[in-house]
Amino acid sequence: MMSVHNNYYYSSLTKTLIPCSSIQTTNNPNSSFPSNIGFSPSVVVHGVSATSLWPSSSLLSCSSRRKRKGFKIEAIVAPVGEEEVERLLDTVKWDSKGLAVAIAQNVDTGAILMQGFANREALATTISTRKATFYSRSRSSLWTKGETSMNFINVHDVFLDCDRDSIIYLGKPDGPTCHTGMETCYYTSVNGLLPDSKLEQNKLAMTTLYSLESTITQRKAELAETENGKLSWTKKLLLDNKLLCSKIREEADELCRTLEENEDKSRAASEMADVLYHAMVLLAVKDVKVEDVFQVLRQRFSKSGIEEKSSRKAHS
Repeated sequence: MMSVHNNYYYSSLTKTLIPCSSIQTTNNPNSSFPSNIGFSPSVVVHGVSATSLWPSSSLLSCSSRRKRKGFKIEAIVAPVGEEEVERLLDTVKWDSKGLAVAIAQNVDTGAILMQGFANREALATTISTRKATFYSRSRSSLWTKGETSMNFINVHDVFLDCDRDSIIYLGKPDGPTCHTGMETCYYTSVNGLLPDSKLEQNKLAMTTLYSLESTITQRKAELAETENGKLSWTKKLLLDNKLLCSKIREEADELCRTLEENEDKSRAASEMADVLYHAMVLLAVKDVKVEDVFQVLRQRFSKSGIEEKSSRKAHS
């Protein structure tokens, strides 16, 4: 039994499990309630979002109602104990050896990082430590990804599939996941192994967006090799900031006009593709990854748009 799970609180406002270590105290000295569970207009949560695993009805034990700045706020928090975690583990359909497939996925890029196996203790350890933990069949013991390389996978959420016999650790890796030094363990395309294939044998499994980013990055790396040869459009944009910015403004305007002039959906999709492409070239010029952008977006999920803009002004 792992008492460490008592270090979590459930918030009915944010629908998340929050580690006690991340709970901020309120500015009101007369209040014993944490400010980031719902007792302020700004709800800030840092921790594991695990509503996919825990039914809220089994966790609620105390409540308080307050008014602040004209808002009536209700918050219900309760320690998450051993029994709740054990009930969760009981719902998993472990195989005859007490194992289930456990897949680690990048929370920002969507990339499948690796696949292993987990038993009850591995899943419980992942929930409590927020580090992706697996069960080694060869060593018959638990192992946490990164315990040797320090390239941990920091788990933001855990999902069970519809049959409850496989697990996804949704997290952010500290570095390359594969022992080969590759970003993920999936870099061998089957198409690349087939006869007469023109694909590279070692190619990361990427979504459309990241394939585009990879191509733009490659074009940027090739700039030093380009002398008197004909430049591609991407290389021209990479070399000419004025041209690049003018194209972004032009494409953004054309996207807006699809709404203003009531053009069809395919036209809007086409113009948005142009905006994305040109914006990603600008990111490449600035050495900013799309993953960095997604991380910023994820961190804003718990804030309102008005509040987020106000915080930016305050720090400018």
